[in-house]
Amino acid sequence: MNNTVAIEKVLYTAQTRTTGGREGSAKSNDGRLDILLSPPGTSGAGTNPEQLFAAGWSACYIGALGLAAKKLGIALPTNTLVDAEVDLGTTDGNYFLQARLAVQLPGIAPETAQQLVDLAHQTCPYSKAIKGNVNVTTNII
Repeated sequence: MNNTVAIEKVLYTAQTRTTGGREGSAKSNDGRLDILLSPPGTSGAGTNPEQLFAAGWSACYIGALGLAAKKLGIALPTNTLVDAEVDLGTTDGNYFLQARLAVQLPGIAPETAQQLVDLAHQTCPYSKAIKGNVNVTTNII
């Protein structure tokens, strides 16, 4: 059974070209992204895909928190932050990711914060993409 959803209207398409894999480079077609890549845990000059995923997901997730706040009729605190940790590891010789999000919503009551977090996971495309494939722990701090 295929649970994928066909997009009716494309809002944006990211285009990158990567060469050399984890020891290469990645560039976007518009020139805004031009980075060196290095394997995780090495002293290489670049970043790694797990860091890029964590940065992209946390940025998107804050946007989803904003949509959730709007739905609940409250203002998202301007100093909202998300610390994302993405682990690359192995089980039985196969590579997997696992992740943790620590969400800080200053001034928001714990019950409301939990509602925001739950709604954000339902809205954020990154959260949807990995649901059921990556173990994710979300903590409100």
